[in-house]
Amino acid sequence: MVVEGKDRLFCKKATLNCAGQLIDLSTPKVMGILNVTPDSFHDGGKYNSEQKQVKRVGQMLAEGADMIDIGGYSSRPGAEHVDASEELSRVIPCVTAIKREYPNTVLSIDTFRAEIARAAVAEGAGVVNDISGGDMDGEMFGTIADLKVPYILMHMRGTPQTMQEDTKYNNLLDEVIEYFRERLSKLQELRVNDVIVDPGFGFGKSIDGNYQLLHRLKALAIFERPILAGLSRKSMVAKILGSDTRMSLKGTQALNLIALAEGASILRVHDVREGKEIVDLHERLTPTVN
Repeated sequence: MVVEGKDRLFCKKATLNCAGQLIDLSTPKVMGILNVTPDSFHDGGKYNSEQKQVKRVGQMLAEGADMIDIGGYSSRPGAEHVDASEELSRVIPCVTAIKREYPNTVLSIDTFRAEIARAAVAEGAGVVNDISGGDMDGEMFGTIADLKVPYILMHMRGTPQTMQEDTKYNNLLDEVIEYFRERLSKLQELRVNDVIVDPGFGFGKSIDGNYQLLHRLKALAIFERPILAGLSRKSMVAKILGSDTRMSLKGTQALNLIALAEGASILRVHDVREGKEIVDLHERLTPTVN
């Protein structure tokens, strides 16, 4: 059972220390997605050279991205597994090139592998985004404690290859709450201070389950941690609207606004300009104190 105490519901960490750069979360932030994979569900194969990657990052920064999330392992349902050496060869040159061209950019590395996290942070990444919540690499939590960078802790049951085989839960929200409670306790023991929680929309959930989580997103505020919402162009949008990912931007925008209203601090998006517009509109809805 989830108990939402009024005084605790909106109390959460307001800053992140990203390798020496402070991110103020008093206003929601937009994380731009850069997939350097050949098979990601929306933009796989589009950014297959350093030149294209740097150009894309420049575009997202110009549109207002607060941070960039780089992924070299496709996590779409049923995606092909790649080994660490392949993932490393995709992401490390990308991180290096971006930090050379845009040294002040806050970069997040989207990986479940501790060795990739270490290598990326050594090259200038300031956040680690782990879809497996530490389940796919037992060294990840200790590595995060050593690296002292913010950690995005996402809920997923299974692996990208198996996660959609069983999407039935006795109570999805309670299971997600317990998942975060257990892992946050371990991270706290390791003195990992900056943790962002991500309910993992589309990762081991049914369409209905995804919408149930979005409707109850505020429940995660009991952990007093920033909440990340990754809804961008996912099948939970396209399947409801009878479209595909190329036509799902408007639906994504609607869900992103709901996520902000439900307490999200970070939107992870493919479309940065539109994500910033949603943040701006949401801020107009937020009462200000005169």
